[in-house]
Amino acid sequence: MTDPIDIQGHCEPRFDAVREAFAANFTDAPEGLNEQAARFSVMIGGETVIDLWAGHADTARTTAFTETTLTPVFSTGKAVMALLIATAVEAGRLDYEQTVASLWPAFGAAGKAGITVGQLMSHQAGLPGFSEAVDPSVWFEAASVLARLAAQAPMWEPGTASGYHPVTVGYMANEVFRLATGRTMGQALRADFPDLDLWIGLPESEHGRVAQMRKPTAAPSLGTVDPIKQAAFLDRGSAPGGRGSAEWRKMEIPSANLHGTALGLARIMGVVANGGVLEGRSVLSAGTLDQLTRERIHGPDKVLPYVISWAAGLMRNDGLNVFGPGEAWGHYGWGGSMAMADPSRRLSAAYVMTRQSPHLIGDPRPRRLVSSLYESI
Repeated sequence: MTDPIDIQGHCEPRFDAVREAFAANFTDAPEGLNEQAARFSVMIGGETVIDLWAGHADTARTTAFTETTLTPVFSTGKAVMALLIATAVEAGRLDYEQTVASLWPAFGAAGKAGITVGQLMSHQAGLPGFSEAVDPSVWFEAASVLARLAAQAPMWEPGTASGYHPVTVGYMANEVFRLATGRTMGQALRADFPDLDLWIGLPESEHGRVAQMRKPTAAPSLGTVDPIKQAAFLDRGSAPGGRGSAEWRKMEIPSANLHGTALGLARIMGVVANGGVLEGRSVLSAGTLDQLTRERIHGPDKVLPYVISWAAGLMRNDGLNVFGPGEAWGHYGWGGSMAMADPSRRLSAAYVMTRQSPHLIGDPRPRRLVSSLYESI
C-alpha cells in the first residue's frame, strides 16, 4: 500500500494542474520512477509562483524532505557554471573569444592553442575525458587533472563539433575563472550570491542537510559506443570515485557536484529569464546575456545521442524541446534534475529529486511538470 503524498510548499491556484502532476510523479510516474523525494520551483517575473516538495530525504524514509534539504544535482550545476563564467565576462575579466591558453599557457599544448573560452564552454574542445586510463581517485587532485588535460591532444578537431564533457569541463572552466578573477567558482558563488542555497564544494557543516540518492536501475543509452563516448562516460576513471561521498561533496567540481535546492536554482536562472536581473539586482548586461545564450554550435553531439544547439554552457531548447514549447535555455543533470529559463515569459524553473533515472536529457518527470506548467499559463 502506498503512503499518501504529503505535499508541502506553495502553489498558486492557477497552477493546480502542476500540483496534480507533481503528486502523480509519486504515484504513477512512467517507467516505475515513483519518487522518493522531489521539489519543483517556478518563478515568473522574479516572484515565486510554485514551490512544492514532498517525500523523504533518506532511503529509510525516516527523515522528511524539507525546504532546507540539499540535493546533489550533478550536471544541472553546469547552468550555474555558465552563469559564473558570464559574470567574469560582465566584469571585463574574461572574453568568450579569447583563447584559453591566453590565461593558461600550458593548455595550448598538443594542438589546443586556438581553443576559445566560448568553444570550451560549448563542449567543442575535444577533451570529454582522459585519453589514457586513470584511477577514479585522480579527480580528487585538481592539479593533476588540469595537468593531464593541458597536455592531452583533442579527440577531434576543436571547433568542428560538440562532444559533451561530463566532468572535465568543470575543472577547466573553474581554472579559467580562477585565473581571470582570482577566485574559484565555489568562492564566487557564495560571495556574490550569498542568499541562494547553492554550493560548489559543500562545507562539512552542511553535509547533514544532503538527501540520500537512489541510483538509476539501468545505464543511460549513449547509442553506438566509440572511444570518445568510452572516455567521457564508460571508462573506470571517467568519474570521481574511491574517496567516499563526504570527500566528493567537499570538492569543487562545477560540472558535476553542485548541491542546492530547486528554489535556489530557479532563482539564479532568473538572471536569464529576466534580462540579466536577479530580483532587482543587475547581474548581466544585455550584451553579455546575448553572448551567453547565443548559439555556438548546432549538430549531432559526439558524446550524447542527440542533436544539440549549445550556447556558452547552456543547452538551447531548439530541437530538444525539453524546456517547454518555445525558446528557452537550461541544463539537465544525471538522474533527472533540471533548471531552465524562458525569457519570453520571464519564467525560470527547477526540479530536483532523489530517485534517479537513466535519462541523460528530458527525464519524463520534469517534462510532465513543465508541460502542466505551460498549459496553465
